[in-house]
Amino acid sequence: MHDPDCIFCKIIEGKIPSRKVYEDDDIFAFHDINPWAPVHFLMIPKKHIPSMAHVTAEDAPLLGRMMTLAPKLAQEQGANPYPEGGFRIVVNTGDEGGQEVHHLHMHVIAGPRPWKKG
Repeated sequence: MHDPDCIFCKIIEGKIPSRKVYEDDDIFAFHDINPWAPVHFLMIPKKHIPSMAHVTAEDAPLLGRMMTLAPKLAQEQGANPYPEGGFRIVVNTGDEGGQEVHHLHMHVIAGPRPWKKG
């Protein structure tokens, strides 16, 4: 299921270019165009799910795969290994949750933390 007006669906279809990190039958990952840190990519399901608020029990295996794939891709993209290094996963949900593109996506961020003070 795709939304013809969704920018992420267009990226998956190759209608909008991206710097791909990973792709399989269900998941697409690509570098963020406005990175917050040296490692910052997005992981999205190829199935158009508007947000975490729209996830159903049938989506659990897909989300589980995304969560187990994130550490592998983070390290491949340059994240330092845990526990000295690590990475951050951010999933914004809805307008008040800071979601700008209404296609479920997971930010995977690593490196110096611009959000940490001091």
